[in-house]
Amino acid sequence: MAKTRVVVVDDSALVRSLLSEIINHQPDMECIGAAADPFAAREMIRNLNPDVITLDVEMPRMDGIDFLSKLMRLRPMPVVMVSTLTERGAEVTLKALELGAIDFVAKPKIGIADGLKQLGEEITDKVRIAAKAHIKRLAPPAPARPAAAGGAVAAVASSAVAGGVARPAPTSGLGRISTEKIIFIGASTGGTEATKEVLLGLPPDAPAVVITQHMPPGFTRSYAARLDGLCRIRVKEAVDGERILPGHAYIAPGGLHLSVERSGANYIARVRDGEPVNRHKPSVEVLFESAARVAGPNAFGIMLTGMGADGAKAMRMMRDAGAYNYCQDEASCVVFGMPREAIEAGAAHEVLPLTQIAPHLMDKLRQTHGALLHRV
Repeated sequence: MAKTRVVVVDDSALVRSLLSEIINHQPDMECIGAAADPFAAREMIRNLNPDVITLDVEMPRMDGIDFLSKLMRLRPMPVVMVSTLTERGAEVTLKALELGAIDFVAKPKIGIADGLKQLGEEITDKVRIAAKAHIKRLAPPAPARPAAAGGAVAAVASSAVAGGVARPAPTSGLGRISTEKIIFIGASTGGTEATKEVLLGLPPDAPAVVITQHMPPGFTRSYAARLDGLCRIRVKEAVDGERILPGHAYIAPGGLHLSVERSGANYIARVRDGEPVNRHKPSVEVLFESAARVAGPNAFGIMLTGMGADGAKAMRMMRDAGAYNYCQDEASCVVFGMPREAIEAGAAHEVLPLTQIAPHLMDKLRQTHGALLHRV
């Protein structure tokens, strides 16, 4: 079997050496080059044609984000970002994922040598996943269009402003359905952008959304803030014991499990430490198992792109408890592992392209609402 050929791009000679050693220690991959900056990397990529590159975020002469943006437009290929575990590092990493990076590794701020060695298995696992991922060419930036004065002003004037973000008044008219129903999303590799796509399709009065995205500590707060600035629903990192409200999305904090409980007529978030489940913390299995137990037929399950089988068995439990489930299709996934496992477990009612999941979910909610009104 041919080895996965990797180019390491990092301005630190120590990091280049460590990453090269970690990669070369694996029987199925080899480091074929190490570049100190994007200009050297460009030549290596052109001459060596690697399968995957690891890319530092902050480098001299051209930062990793500028280089990634150019790379994904001109020569798309699998990229694993190597970012610092800081607030700025988190924000820049999320931008990298938006531009098309497959995944990221958070390198420690101190003790870099020992820290990277301890991350060896995670790094090589992510390189393997990246080598098999579906890569899409980044579209060139669209030219700015002048706003239509009357329509834009009227839209802003009629919006409810919350947290500095203009949020249109509710339009779906789902009423009590939004209070009773609850949406559960599980995602891993490629999931930050896939989850964003689903949330962007939800109206301000959509049912509550509870999300487990495989992500380390220090990144989920920035991720939630980024989504909150883009979506019509509110998005935040989940807090233990808080009430789960319609028109809001709650993201499992990195390194902690998220589940839901019932308190009278309300759903409550439970955020707990504990052992990894299916090698993950947070784990989709934990969230979806609570959905089956607590929400039953009031739950909608959504399994998005990701490697492995986390959540597949619990999603089948959700279906058996009366939930209605969607899985992302292979063509639109970065990695089809988690949806495939859920489909093979018999958990899915519908398998859809990513862009169709939110519209189909809203249609299903309207049908449910119409049936409820008809019974009344």
